[in-house]
Amino acid sequence: MTKSRKKYRLAPEESKFLAGPRSRINELLFTFRVQFSFIRGFRKMHFIGPCVTVFGSARFEADNPYYKKAEEIGAAMTKLGFAVMTGGGPGIMEAANKGAYEAGGYSVGCNIILPFEQDPNPYLHRWIDIPYFFVRKFLLLKYSYAFIVMPGGIGTLDELFESLTLIQTKMIQNFPVVIFGSEYHKELCQHIEVMVKNESISPEDMKLLFVTDSVDDLVKHIQTHAIQKFKLVKAPKRPKWWLGEQDRVRQTEAAKN
Repeated sequence: MTKSRKKYRLAPEESKFLAGPRSRINELLFTFRVQFSFIRGFRKMHFIGPCVTVFGSARFEADNPYYKKAEEIGAAMTKLGFAVMTGGGPGIMEAANKGAYEAGGYSVGCNIILPFEQDPNPYLHRWIDIPYFFVRKFLLLKYSYAFIVMPGGIGTLDELFESLTLIQTKMIQNFPVVIFGSEYHKELCQHIEVMVKNESISPEDMKLLFVTDSVDDLVKHIQTHAIQKFKLVKAPKRPKWWLGEQDRVRQTEAAKN
């Protein structure tokens, strides 16, 4: 079951961004707004790590089997000691956040401001509303040591291939990328094999992906390729009171109260 879409209109900020050259003062003001969005994001997310980011459809409701699996995955990542980060919206994102939240973990969202499908879900300890997709994607990548790709649409594929591109080009480290749902992603995986066959990517690039239908196998993969590989041990950063910062423990307690 999926939610019906509301009538689409172009988001004002994106409309300005795509309008082509404008006056120099307008372009300068735009860069300041983008910079402010980054600074807000850094301040909000500074104490949350290490994270696992879960990507997936905003349109799957609670009766969808992938919603249930995303809940299991969110809880499993909590038991591994990760904060669970999503795009902050409904569907698969909500399910992963819910699994982490109800398992006693820390649940975070980077919510994009859109004309539809934009409201933060109710299972977030901390979230930020962001007007620019490129700022949001940067934050979803910056704090995470693994990326889990659940069934989704165009936005999910965009997030998958951006993560893979950054890893392939060594712009970020070789973090594990897990595609969950072999049947749903069957044609996608076949197309990636077509890329290998036609030498548009290297056979080595296939090793960047782990495809599974098992939560247990997903957990083992992330244990090996994130926790053990990067020797992850939670070492909390000390908040600066004079910057108005709070640590993750205080954030969680405040959210629960």
